[in-house]
Amino acid sequence: MTIIDGKKVSASVKEQVAEETKALKEKGIVPGLAVILVGDDPASRVYVNNKKKACELVGFKSEEFKLPAETTQDELLSLVDELNNRPDINGILCQLPLPKGLDENAVIEAISPLKDVDAFHKQNVGRIMIGDYDFLPCTPAGIMEMLKAYDISVDGKNCVVIGRSNIVGKPMAMLLLHQNGTVTICHSHTKNLSKITKNADILVAAVGVAKFVKADMVGEGAVVIDVGMNRDENGKLCGDVDFDNVKDKCSYITPVPGGVGPMTIATLMKNTLKAAKLQAGIE
Repeated sequence: MTIIDGKKVSASVKEQVAEETKALKEKGIVPGLAVILVGDDPASRVYVNNKKKACELVGFKSEEFKLPAETTQDELLSLVDELNNRPDINGILCQLPLPKGLDENAVIEAISPLKDVDAFHKQNVGRIMIGDYDFLPCTPAGIMEMLKAYDISVDGKNCVVIGRSNIVGKPMAMLLLHQNGTVTICHSHTKNLSKITKNADILVAAVGVAKFVKADMVGEGAVVIDVGMNRDENGKLCGDVDFDNVKDKCSYITPVPGGVGPMTIATLMKNTLKAAKLQAGIE
């Protein structure tokens, strides 16, 4: 059993981004990322700080816009509009979830598809569907990058994704499909779930329930990718997979923390770099 080291893979992605950024700076272009944070969600604060650190590391300019929880929809949309029109900002990211009363979809749709480095805009989602895209959602793309780094081929494999969110589950299935995987999406209404997951060569758990995937749901030699970020009964960070009991059945498994998480941020850096190049007419 091999533990997939997301920190190591993400470090090499960020290194590559830093090198390309250096070359861009010589042409007078500094990639800029704007991060909008509304309210005081502690998890969101941690994510935003990590994104800022990553920007510093690769040489981007990052600007944070911290808004109070009582911000109105109009105020938020007017900030997005202002950032859409700023040439020094290449990527715009609004940290979700938003406080109650704010319409997340309206905010996502207001971000210019050219600056939508999360790849949540309907236009970008549609382009992923047909396989002609500029940006990929950060978590699924990060997972594909990890599989590639460990020479895990998707071609012809039986791939099972547990979870059907727009952020992870659905795009994950599309990316596996683009690489010729045979994909099954499971969710809360799936009957005989363990029967399906047991047949997976590659199993992606993105369900948001601590230690949901037990050993009896995993086939011998499976590759198990854990997208979850939960707390167990002792308040310790854990994933959607019961790691200690599942790991011995796997050929490869991602840990939590240190697996998928670092890859998400590395991919965000890649997307922002690509946005800067596209907007400068370089690619």
